[in-house]
Amino acid sequence: MVEMAELNSGFPQFRITESGDSDAPVYFFFGQPEMENDLTGVETHSGSRKQIRTFDHVGTLQSGDLIFSLICGKAAMVRCGHDGYLYTQNYVKLFPAPAIDARYLVYMLNEDANIKCQLQSGQQGSVTVRFSIRHLSNLVFPIPPPMEKQRVIGEVYFNQLRLAALKKRSPQRKPHWVLRN
Repeated sequence: MVEMAELNSGFPQFRITESGDSDAPVYFFFGQPEMENDLTGVETHSGSRKQIRTFDHVGTLQSGDLIFSLICGKAAMVRCGHDGYLYTQNYVKLFPAPAIDARYLVYMLNEDANIKCQLQSGQQGSVTVRFSIRHLSNLVFPIPPPMEKQRVIGEVYFNQLRLAALKKRSPQRKPHWVLRN
């Protein structure tokens, strides 16, 4: 069995003490819209961002961090637009092992049929389905390819996601040419 990553769960939101002090740091919450934007590399959600002002020590994200959503069961790489965002108990930060490329790990978590099957078998909840950090830590991965192949797979995967998001975002156009007899 190959160790792929160390896990660090987010801070429980209900334990954060909000402050009215204007000197308290302000944090934006990392949520599903940010997750989707980071996964595709395309800003698709531009609604209001939930924030909190607190002196509490909270977990924050940095550009390049690998994050897994326990809500939707997807992984993404944090982009620079979400530096300093607070991540809650709905997310897990993954620290890939030295022999594992982070983008490749995102690809495996999101697309590998065996990993998807393992994740589905461990879902918790009756009405709201949720993934558990324990189940995530018990995933069994195949032996990874050499690092260079991991990098190529990860790069192609993220390029494909970006291209698909851009295609979805652009309006459908009819061809401007006409065939004549």
